[in-house]
Amino acid sequence: MNATPAVGLVERARALAPLIAGEADEIERSRRLTAAVVSALIDNGLYRALLPQSLGGAEAPIEIFMQMQEEIAKADASTAWCLGQNSVCAMIAASLDHDTANEIFNAAPGILSWGAVAHEARAVEGGYRVTARWDFASGSRQASWLGAHVRIVGSDGAPRKNADGSPELRTILFPVASATLHDVWQAIGLAGTGTDSYEVSDLFVPERFTTFRDVPSALREKGPLYKIGTGSTFSLGFAAVSLGVARATLDAAIALARGKHQSLAAGAMRDNQAVQGMIGRTEGDLRAARAYLYATASAMWRDLSATGAFSAVHRSAVRLAATWTIHQSARVVDTAYRMAGATAVFRSNPFERRFRDMHAIAQQIQARDTHYEDVGRMILSGDR
Repeated sequence: MNATPAVGLVERARALAPLIAGEADEIERSRRLTAAVVSALIDNGLYRALLPQSLGGAEAPIEIFMQMQEEIAKADASTAWCLGQNSVCAMIAASLDHDTANEIFNAAPGILSWGAVAHEARAVEGGYRVTARWDFASGSRQASWLGAHVRIVGSDGAPRKNADGSPELRTILFPVASATLHDVWQAIGLAGTGTDSYEVSDLFVPERFTTFRDVPSALREKGPLYKIGTGSTFSLGFAAVSLGVARATLDAAIALARGKHQSLAAGAMRDNQAVQGMIGRTEGDLRAARAYLYATASAMWRDLSATGAFSAVHRSAVRLAATWTIHQSARVVDTAYRMAGATAVFRSNPFERRFRDMHAIAQQIQARDTHYEDVGRMILSGDR
């Protein structure tokens, strides 16, 4: 099986930007990625960025994945968000046996989506039975498989525990045809992600279609990517999306300032010293955020590749950098939006949707203020 090459992923993403930007209005209107966009992402191997090479994936270094996400986000945030969600979900393949993973990811379209951790599955002979409904399944409308993260109860109804006494959590995987999808994503931003709910009733999931998520001992693939885990990879990927949205919004404000004459003003915006200063400071803020995020990812990847360990210090550093980058990106978008004045409120101009998308991103779990508390607690305990 030929692997998708990691080299060229960013260039392919950049080449797809005009197509994606041209489909963005329909993505927003229909609240789904269009067939043309999904086909282009599949044909160019972008959904396979984080899939193991043993399954024909790219198994791309984390910075390549982040850059890919940035390029797509410049064209459309909803497309980048779905791509990020589906790509990170594919990392679960590293904890499945080869035949099972091959069945899921190498039968077209080979796309997996999942939602929030919730509910229970009952252990039965040969697998598990579950009746439940889950939310926040971004990218579910193009997926061929769905997953869920559930607590396990034994046949006697008692919760199963890990050796340390914590609840046993498993990820269960099943064909999308086994579930009912509920169209609930009526959101102010990221409208095209189809982040819907899904439900199953008395579904039997064979044992081989279940595994432990982000548990090092469950890994069958030994590459450094899979030691990072899905949680931290989501953080880095979605922070990169926020950078792409911020970059596109600021670029649009710069383009506007070069040609616009503000109402009642004698000169062009580009000659206004207040505008010049605002653009300079905002450009510095965005470049600083990007440099910080990528420096953190690079240092983590270098240490991980050398030692084979993804430490609590790495996890904390990634969480801090990703959270701060999303917040900083939101401030960049806000500044660019205000700079555009009345021009920004019209849907025909490149500000209003990006403003809504950015603030939807900033409401997600990766941007919670409580992450700062977690990092601060770790620092005060003597760990960094």
